[in-house]
Amino acid sequence: MNKKQFLQHFLKEKKTCGAMVPSSKFLAKKMMESIDFSKVNYLIELGPGTGIFTEELIAKMHKDAKLLVIELDNVFYQLLKDKIRHPNVEIVLGSATDLPSLLEERNIEAVDVIISSLPLANFSTFLKTRILNICKTSLKSKTGKFIQFQYTLRSHILLKRIFSTVNVDFTAFNIPPALVYSCTVK
Repeated sequence: MNKKQFLQHFLKEKKTCGAMVPSSKFLAKKMMESIDFSKVNYLIELGPGTGIFTEELIAKMHKDAKLLVIELDNVFYQLLKDKIRHPNVEIVLGSATDLPSLLEERNIEAVDVIISSLPLANFSTFLKTRILNICKTSLKSKTGKFIQFQYTLRSHILLKRIFSTVNVDFTAFNIPPALVYSCTVK
């Protein structure tokens, strides 16, 4: 999908596609900075879009690690299914709210890391809170990490209410510049 097609898709699907252009490699690098991939066995990616973070996760995860990718948008889902071919990666068409049942179906109690590109600013407070609480309960206690990027600080207070620790970082090398929230649970 080129940038023009991405923009057209954004204009058509503003509720599920939160950006006018795909995320940059700089943002992908910033999203991965706080992850110790040598200790991560199971990762979740929410809202992968064109797969820029997916490819970075695959490049960094160890050979036995597993990645479950959840995409709601059928266009992006098909793009990812055609593009990503890795034995330890499963791509699912679904919602972040499906996460508990998806983990249960796979006999997984909790995961090490959740990377999210969900456009939280487009969601109601109820949906945002529901998704973030689902993410929190899906993470391993003490070591689990939730990483989310956004373009504003609007979700900062809610993230601080839900997670024990919330660190904010910034990258100017993205269109638009982005904030990266790295959150942990007790």
